[in-house]
Amino acid sequence: MDLNTILSQLETADEEEIEKFLRQYIRENSHTFSFDQKEESLRSKLCQSVLSVLGRRVKPSCQKTCLETLRILSRDKRVLAPVATREGMLILGGMARLNAGEEGDDNQNISQEDTQSEEEERVVVVEALKCLCNVVYNSPAAQQVSVDVQLVHGLCATLRTARTWHHEVGLFTLRLLFLVSALRPDVRGVLRREWHAVRLLTEVLEHTLDVSWVGPYEAARPDPQALPMPAEDNERAMEALKALFNLTLSDTGEEEDDHHFRLIAAILRHSLMLKTETEEKTEEAHSHAINLLNNLPVSCLDVLIDVPVQGGLEIYGGKNMDAVQMLIDFMEKRMDKGSNYKEGLTPVLSLLTEGSRHHREIRRYIKAQVLPPLKDVKIRPEIGTTTRNKLVRLMTHVDMGVKQTAAEFLFVLCKESVDNLLKYTGYGNAAGLLVARGLLAGGRGETQYSQDEDSDTEEYKSAKPFINPITGHVEEPMPNPIEEMTEEQKEYEAQKLVNMFDKLSRQNVIRPMGVRPDGTLAPLEETLCDPPEDSGSDSD
Repeated sequence: MDLNTILSQLETADEEEIEKFLRQYIRENSHTFSFDQKEESLRSKLCQSVLSVLGRRVKPSCQKTCLETLRILSRDKRVLAPVATREGMLILGGMARLNAGEEGDDNQNISQEDTQSEEEERVVVVEALKCLCNVVYNSPAAQQVSVDVQLVHGLCATLRTARTWHHEVGLFTLRLLFLVSALRPDVRGVLRREWHAVRLLTEVLEHTLDVSWVGPYEAARPDPQALPMPAEDNERAMEALKALFNLTLSDTGEEEDDHHFRLIAAILRHSLMLKTETEEKTEEAHSHAINLLNNLPVSCLDVLIDVPVQGGLEIYGGKNMDAVQMLIDFMEKRMDKGSNYKEGLTPVLSLLTEGSRHHREIRRYIKAQVLPPLKDVKIRPEIGTTTRNKLVRLMTHVDMGVKQTAAEFLFVLCKESVDNLLKYTGYGNAAGLLVARGLLAGGRGETQYSQDEDSDTEEYKSAKPFINPITGHVEEPMPNPIEEMTEEQKEYEAQKLVNMFDKLSRQNVIRPMGVRPDGTLAPLEETLCDPPEDSGSDSD
């Protein structure tokens, strides 16, 4: 339907006619996401006209139709100026029951007719929340206005009713909170300090995941015979996890946070043990849980393994490794996908790295799974299908972040010992990490680890003298290429090689490098000129 026709009719039409025209527009544009630029001004006027209708006392069915129209229009960020105003946001906030910071405002009575049924009210609230999600996402001006009218206050007030809310109301309330906290980092502190959003979201998560406590930070083990977690519950849980992720991105500096963080860690452990209706959704939920675990203080990760009621493995000091095994399995799945390593794999690698660095039992368990004692050293460490092979391949990945994260993970499993790392990876694969850490000359990292030593297998001990330290495996003897040459031919080839290196050096294609005493790389001339370290002698 022509927009000019709709605009002219909205000025004089009654509610029934308004619904009729707008429903026609909805039918024609419900699947439209790319709009004609020539009609921008007309769509902007339609936004204003729809808001004017919503500003009047119209019946719920008309409100719903107007909101559906506005939701379609809000897909176009160029026409949102009429909505991204104080008046427009208050109208939508009132419809969504979020104007907690505007008590007494005339717009609050817009969708609060006493005769409106609960179902009609719910539909209007959901549509208003959907509109707000679109508008806040697409309009920086609307983001600022949402802060000015204290929309987050209303959102947090709604969180307190989580035990009774309808699925879609909860879903889009949580999604809107996620969007505001993602797009406006300055609001995160207010949400934490003034509206206690971390505590409220934790309670939402606890209720949604149906957590039953058997200890201070221990949830009851999920019944293996129970049905998978319902899809709607999982959707809300993921939105809550995303919002919590935003709010925990920075250290709040508040003493009472340690308890909240440990509580969150216990809930996240519980979530890792749950399955949803599909494997894909289970993996997605676990991904959000892992992202949030990365934000928690590493000291809280002991909650993942310290579950006295359930018990654990005697070999690991009675600690329970079920959650750690889930993280290892998740890592394997993400590696096997072979794509999107940066977003999909690096978070779990970072989590396992920090858990291993600070918790001995976690490191020992993961080391046994990922880097078992070496036996067959005839194959290059990056070739094969074991977890170790896959991780070593990632040490030379084209993405710097992926490469560094994989290398750091293996380095920590080796207690940051260069010799131990090279045993599993070979010098060539580890060179990038060693350069970055200034450990080309060998040694250890800065973290202090337990003194227990790793024992080598007899197979490795017997093969060790024949292992090429660069490639990390026993190589077949290679024929000597100069064995059949005369002395003159050898001199010719040597001079030819010198000339090639000289040419590459003069053209700055390569640059001779040396290793400083501290293990870092530097131009060769600098390392030759570096004075030897002071021996501490007083003699002249």
